[in-house]
Amino acid sequence: MQWRRYITGFAFSLVFVVSYFTNKFVLSVLKFTYPTLFQGWQTFIGAVLLLLSGKLGWVEMSRISRSAALSWLPGSVLFAGNIYAGSRALSRIDIPFFFTLQNSSHVVSYIIFKVVRREKTPRMKLISICLMLLSSINLPLYDPQFDLGGYLWAVCHLFCVGAYRVFQVHYKSTNLSDLEQQCINYLFSLLLLAIAAHPTGDLTGALEFPSLQSHTFHCGCCASALLGFLLLLATVKLKSGLSLEHFGVWIFLAKVTAMTLSPFIFHMDTNAPSLFCVVVSHVGEALLVYSERDSQV
Repeated sequence: MQWRRYITGFAFSLVFVVSYFTNKFVLSVLKFTYPTLFQGWQTFIGAVLLLLSGKLGWVEMSRISRSAALSWLPGSVLFAGNIYAGSRALSRIDIPFFFTLQNSSHVVSYIIFKVVRREKTPRMKLISICLMLLSSINLPLYDPQFDLGGYLWAVCHLFCVGAYRVFQVHYKSTNLSDLEQQCINYLFSLLLLAIAAHPTGDLTGALEFPSLQSHTFHCGCCASALLGFLLLLATVKLKSGLSLEHFGVWIFLAKVTAMTLSPFIFHMDTNAPSLFCVVVSHVGEALLVYSERDSQV
């Protein structure tokens, strides 16, 4: 029924906003800038809860074959790069600016699809891509809190997100559901992040972290891991009941809600040109959602 879709959409939006705010709080306010450990913890909890849910029959998951897992490995590499670079960027960049840069992942997807498919691009879609690209290019010039490192990590993040989107569309196997794909992502990322924890210095730094014994820190980390898992379930539930067009609308609304509320939660130093970049980028995203009604991009 229609009202159930709205409930699922509102639940997704709520979890989306709270999840990003929690991650931002731990990364920026508490300054826990050790992404191999932070994302390792999230992927560990996500994998445990997902496998447990499948074992108890709460979600539908089949046994994953070795060949299916190996064929999905490129996607898992991109996922690991996505969450690692995303954490680095989010710790240094305000949420509205982060989403503005993240929108440029559609530009990456568009370029890859253009090379692969060589299809004619609708005018509205081309306009939306240009708006998002121009906004992300101009944003660093006007950001009053410009952080070169944060923007470089954001570029890595958006390239991984864009390439992962393409990989999902072109992955031909029907043997893996969305949850099974995410389970492989969790397990591979956990292994990769665990290996990288010592060489990157995150393990040593975390042991000396001032708030390590803080109750607030523990609650924030636990909440971020649980919210990440709930966001996965809400995303899969929403995707299964809606067309890609309507799913894109809910993602857009969730991002706009997060950006609107974030200045009331976190300190932001903005100006008119940087806010204009944010607005133009999301106008472009709205046009993209509209133009892609039945598209898979």
